[in-house]
Amino acid sequence: MTEPDLLAMYEQMHVIRKTEKAAHDLFMAGLVKGTTHLASGHEAVAVGASAALRPDDYVFATYRGHHHAIARGAAPEECLAELMSKATGLCQGKGGSMHLTKASSGMLGSYAIVGSHLPMAAGAAWSAQLRGTGQVAVAFFGDGATNIGAFHETLNLAAVWKLPVLFVCENNLYMEYTPIGTVTSVPNPAADRAGAYGLPGHVIDGNDVLAVHDAVAGAADRARAGDGPTVIEAQTYRHYGHSRSDPATYRPAEEVEHWLARDPLPLAHSRFTELGVDAADLDAAEQRAEQTVAAAVDAAKNAPDADPAEAFTDVWADGGSAWRT
Repeated sequence: MTEPDLLAMYEQMHVIRKTEKAAHDLFMAGLVKGTTHLASGHEAVAVGASAALRPDDYVFATYRGHHHAIARGAAPEECLAELMSKATGLCQGKGGSMHLTKASSGMLGSYAIVGSHLPMAAGAAWSAQLRGTGQVAVAFFGDGATNIGAFHETLNLAAVWKLPVLFVCENNLYMEYTPIGTVTSVPNPAADRAGAYGLPGHVIDGNDVLAVHDAVAGAADRARAGDGPTVIEAQTYRHYGHSRSDPATYRPAEEVEHWLARDPLPLAHSRFTELGVDAADLDAAEQRAEQTVAAAVDAAKNAPDADPAEAFTDVWADGGSAWRT
């Protein structure tokens, strides 16, 4: 990757981290309704993967999907406005934190039902296969989804049809509040099960943005060549609790300390300087990210509220629900 590529990745990771911090602060100030599931600590997965994909590839994410939306081109202002129920939000304030979507950028949604989007990703991949476009679909999901029936059903069918789909598990060790290792029969809940469906399964460092990039790039090339799906298990860690109602006191202090020492942002700084990127350029990228998010917060706060008259638009394929009533 070129130096501008590395700087762009580094800046995007900081934009995501600072947007997540802004979402947290806005929630605590009472300006974000409902709940939020922050992905601070997962930045390298979204940024590394997105950098390895084509602009027309498809991405499906979970309710912890802010980082994927931004990595695929959603502006911080659009995301924060959506969280604040503003008219300028990604979904005009109708989706909220758990449903960030930007179809024009291939970000085909964040889904609150665990595992529900895996079959959707397979369907998008099937569409690309039938049309011969060379596109791939990527389903990002948490470790808890590997114990959901849809995970196994989708892997099986995707393998049978050799669909151009990538299954990327963001294993942050906990399925909500339960350690994944206490309820799963294999050490690596996604990768260790791939072989049952004849698929390659890879365990990677999900906090190393270059490791993620390389793994996804290789899997995407394989899928485009007609060789079918790949399961990638990215080991990472969330810095906050499961949601804003969770103080995460169930996590051992030494575990938290270990993973915070492997924060993907300082890790990227170290890796990139080793590759010859000037530290001053990296610092400038972080400063630009700070300015971008500060401006986004101001714009979102000052945006008009969502119009209640828009509540029933974009619900059905014809644009409204009136014909059904």
